[in-house]
Amino acid sequence: MPLENGDTARHRGPQVNGEVSGIPRLRDMRDTPLQGTTAPDSSRTEVMAAGREPGPALGDEDVTPGGAPQRAGQHEEALMTELSELVQKVVKNSSWWERHGVDISILACSILLLPAGFLCLRSAQAIPFLAGVLTLGVVHHTLTVKGSHLASHNALTESKSWGKVWAIFFIELCSAFTVEQATYNHVKIHHGYTNIIGLGDSSTWKLPFLNRYVYMFIAPLAVPILTPLVALDLLRNVEWKAALRTLCCMFLGFYCHYWLLLHVSGFQSPWSALLCMLLTRSLLAHPYIHVNIFQHIGLPMFAADRKPKRIHLMSLGVLNLPRNALLDWSFGHSLISCHVEHHLFPSLSDNMCLKIKPIVSQYLKQKKLPYNEDTYSSRLRLFLQRYEELMVHAPPITELVGIQ
Repeated sequence: MPLENGDTARHRGPQVNGEVSGIPRLRDMRDTPLQGTTAPDSSRTEVMAAGREPGPALGDEDVTPGGAPQRAGQHEEALMTELSELVQKVVKNSSWWERHGVDISILACSILLLPAGFLCLRSAQAIPFLAGVLTLGVVHHTLTVKGSHLASHNALTESKSWGKVWAIFFIELCSAFTVEQATYNHVKIHHGYTNIIGLGDSSTWKLPFLNRYVYMFIAPLAVPILTPLVALDLLRNVEWKAALRTLCCMFLGFYCHYWLLLHVSGFQSPWSALLCMLLTRSLLAHPYIHVNIFQHIGLPMFAADRKPKRIHLMSLGVLNLPRNALLDWSFGHSLISCHVEHHLFPSLSDNMCLKIKPIVSQYLKQKKLPYNEDTYSSRLRLFLQRYEELMVHAPPITELVGIQ
């Protein structure tokens, strides 16, 4: 349901990082620039399938004010189909190395860096010791964030069987979470209902009882402790076999890390080893929390029975951050600079999201659809200034104004 050319000037939204964003008007919210906020996916390189919503359709009629909903919906589906065809051509012409090899190599290099990190911690000198902490911290987040994210979408391999193996390794062994709940909450809910109030609106990241500075700068340090605790609570919702497997993998992951710190890094006491574990596992916890809220919260939110079709939903409710060498390596392009592309085509790897980025951005701008981009610092300022509005109060429902 794109804007007609004659309506472009009338409905064109605020500029986000220099880009004109056609976001709709928000109910009960000032017209200030929104400058800026992540269950298994079985589709592979078939981008046409990746373009569909993973979850069951809620309100599929997608009520469109002042027009014929069916005709408008068909036009939006045609836009998504056209974009999918453009992207599929790129995927079909890409080698295995581009589709999977680049990201697998990054994960493999991270694993190979583990011995160097543990050995650096043996040093009594500050610089080698800090280098060990930095190495283990970056490796940990690469495996737990980038690896788990790609594994949850089965984007590491063409094989579903191997995809399951990688999911267990990265999500349960490395991240101390259960595969079933991680993939359901992320793929089925967050991706299926992106920015739908009460479903995929990123509300799980909100802790309204914390003030802005505690939430933004202190609470992230507790992520390594809270993650396994939440996982243990969620085990009640899975079969006993899956729960037992998760418990074994969680224990093995923690114990291996602890054993290596004692016997390879030479820590003398259990408490010093545990403190080092907490330090390395929380090294990039701040950007991890920030990225998860920056790319969705503060953007348009919709009711389940009144939402636009997929291409509008993802272009309106998702934001890209600029490229950053450290975060690109540790979190992956699909979580940083290619988040819009990832939400449109979630089965693609990080490297493929980066490769299709020019096509997606050009197409959305050509069709007068939003393509939201903003800087990390700008979003941080926005959340500190409007923390109560964005993170404490319930988000307003977006009116579908200008989506004809």
